[in-house]
Amino acid sequence: MSLELKNVYKKFDNSEKIILEDINLKIDKCEFICVLGPSGCGKSTLLNLIAGLENVTSGEILLNGKIISSPDSQRVMMFQEPALYPWLNVADNVKFGLKIAKINKDEQDFRVNKYLKMVNLSDYEHYNIHQLSGGMKQRVALARTLCMDSEIMLMDEPFSALDKQTKNILCTELENIWIETKKTIIYVTHSVEEALFFSDRIVMLSSNPGKIIKIFDVGFERPRHIDDSAFIHLRSEILKELQPYVNN
Repeated sequence: MSLELKNVYKKFDNSEKIILEDINLKIDKCEFICVLGPSGCGKSTLLNLIAGLENVTSGEILLNGKIISSPDSQRVMMFQEPALYPWLNVADNVKFGLKIAKINKDEQDFRVNKYLKMVNLSDYEHYNIHQLSGGMKQRVALARTLCMDSEIMLMDEPFSALDKQTKNILCTELENIWIETKKTIIYVTHSVEEALFFSDRIVMLSSNPGKIIKIFDVGFERPRHIDDSAFIHLRSEILKELQPYVNN
């Protein structure tokens, strides 16, 4: 599998402002890529283009050599808010996409059990959504995303609204899930620490318009710790590179 963005530009129909400019990037199978940049640099727009939720103004986005022009089950998005259905219990929320895709019932049940176990919610399958904490709701949303068994998971700051302790726990769980499943993940964040914790490569965007200003290879071993010398050194380098764009 390969995902390739070629000379991608994006502006919205009602504006002349360019949101993304000349984006060129190739992502290989099993990579964990973090997209980092200041607010308003087009990170979420970039995910929407890859998902097929929006169309490029010019350029191409290709998955396995085929142009992406609409959403499909090979690119599944997880948002900052869990967007669960309150009238469905945990298990039915997780299998919702599988029903839409007309997956047979035995396979639905197998995947739901598998991924609820993976996100440590096996004992909560019959719970109503209002009975869950914020972190548990995001676990349900993560299980629902994993259930689709897509080639690419697109994650738009999925843990940013959570408290620090819950966020740290879910970050560790997501890393373990990625190691186990070897999904290709493209993860948007404004946190340098989060990007360093997760990624094989960090794609840094400037703003006004959003351009790739640098790609950092994160080569040190996992699990990573914020007080490791390699972590501290690369964090400092990234912050130095990012600072001019944060001030603008």
